[in-house]
Amino acid sequence: MAIKKSGSAKWSGDLKTGKGHVSTETGVLNDQPYGFNTRFEDGNGTNPEELIGAAHASCFSMALSMILGEHDLVADSIETKATVHLEQKDGGFHVPKVHLDVTASIPGASEEQFAEAAKTAKENCPISKLLTAEITMDAKLK
Repeated sequence: MAIKKSGSAKWSGDLKTGKGHVSTETGVLNDQPYGFNTRFEDGNGTNPEELIGAAHASCFSMALSMILGEHDLVADSIETKATVHLEQKDGGFHVPKVHLDVTASIPGASEEQFAEAAKTAKENCPISKLLTAEITMDAKLK
């Protein structure tokens, strides 16, 4: 079974003054602005790194929920923030690292169970597997 989801972008102009709009298949993002100013300055709109961060945080949280369920544990809450690091290197830019900050409330879970489940989710959620950047994490059980 193959599931296909899509996003699209439109761009016009040069890098610094051009403007783009990004949309998703579901319409949850519909012609949201992005550009140099939203990526490298404090412009109003979105940027690829925050979209990757949102995708990674949501994918990780779902994976952690699945792994906990395999151990008969159900989270009251899993809060994940994925910080995507965009750095300049060799005259260009790259994403060398994504850091996950995770805080969860899981009744009945031990620190060891939580740590192992979080590690497994970090290594195996589909978005983690997609990324070649180093992925680090701080995970706390409430």
